[in-house]
Amino acid sequence: MIEIMDTTLRDGEQTAGVSFNASEKLAIAQLLIEELHVDRVEAASARVSKGESEGFRRICSWAASCGCLDRIEALGFVDGGVSVDWIAGNGGKVVNVLSKGSLRHLSGQLRKTPEQHLADIAAVLELAVARGMTANIYLEDWSNGIVDSPDYVRFLLDGLSRLPVRRVMLPDTLGIFNPWQVEKYCGEMLSLYPDLHFDFHAHNDYGLAVANTLAAAKAGVHGVHTTVNGLGERAGNAPLASVTAGLNDQVGRRVALDESRLTHVCRYVESISAVRIPGNEPVVGENVFTQSSGVHADGDKKDNLYANRLLPQRFGRIRTYALGKVSGKANIINNLDKLGIKLTEQQVKLVTARVVELGDKKETVTAEDLPFIVADVLKSAGPATADNIHIVNYSLQLARGMRPVAIVKVSIHGKEYEASSPGDGQYDAFMKALWIIYARLGKEHPVLTDYQVSIPPGGKTDALVATTISWKNGDSEFKTRGIDSDQTEAAIKATVKMLNIIENINIKN
Repeated sequence: MIEIMDTTLRDGEQTAGVSFNASEKLAIAQLLIEELHVDRVEAASARVSKGESEGFRRICSWAASCGCLDRIEALGFVDGGVSVDWIAGNGGKVVNVLSKGSLRHLSGQLRKTPEQHLADIAAVLELAVARGMTANIYLEDWSNGIVDSPDYVRFLLDGLSRLPVRRVMLPDTLGIFNPWQVEKYCGEMLSLYPDLHFDFHAHNDYGLAVANTLAAAKAGVHGVHTTVNGLGERAGNAPLASVTAGLNDQVGRRVALDESRLTHVCRYVESISAVRIPGNEPVVGENVFTQSSGVHADGDKKDNLYANRLLPQRFGRIRTYALGKVSGKANIINNLDKLGIKLTEQQVKLVTARVVELGDKKETVTAEDLPFIVADVLKSAGPATADNIHIVNYSLQLARGMRPVAIVKVSIHGKEYEASSPGDGQYDAFMKALWIIYARLGKEHPVLTDYQVSIPPGGKTDALVATTISWKNGDSEFKTRGIDSDQTEAAIKATVKMLNIIENINIKN
C-alpha cells in the first residue's frame, strides 16, 4: 500500500480565484476521509487568515471527535515556533514544516547558511515535539536542489535523519521534472536514507504531474500528494482521480481509496470551487466513458472490444455512446435500446443519416434528442416518440421593481390547460405556472438539478444560445437541450423535450 495525502484544502486553494469558507473546508475534509478514505489531508496553512483559522479549528474538532486527528495536517514554517503555536492552538497535531530544499532558495530567500537553516529547523521540531505534535518536513524546490546543489540536499537530509521527523516530503515545486528524473532521484533518496519515510509532491507545469507521481511510486516512495481535480497553483497539482487509477492499474501500488466515490467527490469540489472539470478529464470527465466512433460502438456490442481496465462501474459511472457525424448504426442502436425504441433496419439507416447530417453541421445530438429525430425522420409518432405535450402559447411579463409573471397554456394529449404564476426570474415563473397545471392534474414532475447556458466562442448578441438542463426523475437522471436565439425560449424548448420524455415513459409503463 502507498499513502495518499490530499492537499486540496491547502495547495489546491492556491488556484487563482479559489477560496473555500470554513463550512466548505469541513465538508471537503469529511468527504476525503469518510467517503474516499484518503490516508491524510493537508487542511490549512498556518497564520494565513482568520477564516483559515476557523476552518482548520472546525476540521480538527470534527477529526478529534471521530478519532482521526492524526490524519489532519497543516503547513507550518521555520519561524521560531509561531506556526507550531497556531496549529496547536487550533487543535492540530501534525505540522508540515516548509524548509528550503535547494541552496538557491536558501541563499536567495533566507540569506542563511545551511548550518543556520538546519539549526532553525531543529528548534521548530523541538517545539513541536514538546507540544506533543508529529512533524513532517517539506524540502521546497527539492527537484532543483537535487540537480543543482545535491551536496546541500544530502547535508540537510543527514541532519534531518537525526531529528524527530516522521516524513520527508520531496516537492517538484516548479514542475520541472520528467518521469525518468523522478524515478532516478527518488530512488537515490531511498537508497541513501532507507530509514526515512519519503513522500513525493508533483506540480503539473509540463502536464507530467500524474506521470511523475507514478514514477515516484515505482521508485518506492511511501506516499504521494494529490488534489481533487488537480487544483493548485499555476497548472495545478496531480489530480487525485488519475493518480488513484494509475497507482492501482499501472504501477501495482494499491491505495486505500474507495474508487466508486471519486466522481461524487470531484463533482462536489467542482461545484464549490467554480473550476469546471474538462469533459475529457481522465476518470471523472463527462466524456471519458463515452464512445463516439461507430466502429467502437459496434466492437463493444459484439464483444466489449474497446473496453480497458478503466471500467466505468469502478467509478460509479456508465458507458454511453455519443451521437454525431462519426456515429454508426451501432451507436444509434445502443441509444435506441436504452430508450426502449425498436426500429427496422431501414428506419435505423434513416435516423443514422439524420444524426450524421446534424453532426456535420456541428449540432450537438444527445440520446434524449433521438425520439424527436425519429419522429421527424419517420413522420409518424408511435408511443415511444409521440409529441404528446406542447406549449400552445405563453406570456412572460418583466417590470422593474416587480417579480416576473408567466401565463402558460399547454396542450396535453390534445386538451389545453392554462395557469399563471410569479417567479424569481422569467424561466422560474414559467416553470411554476407549468407545475401548477401538473398539480391540478395530479401528475408528478422531475426536479431540475443543473442549468447550463452556452454560446459559440466569440458569439454575438444574436448568436444561438444552447440551454442544457439536467433533470432527476425518480432514480433516473437525464439532460435535455434547447437551442434558440433567446435564452429563455431555449430553456422552454429543453423543458418541452423533458415533458415528452417523461410522458412517453409513463405511457410505456
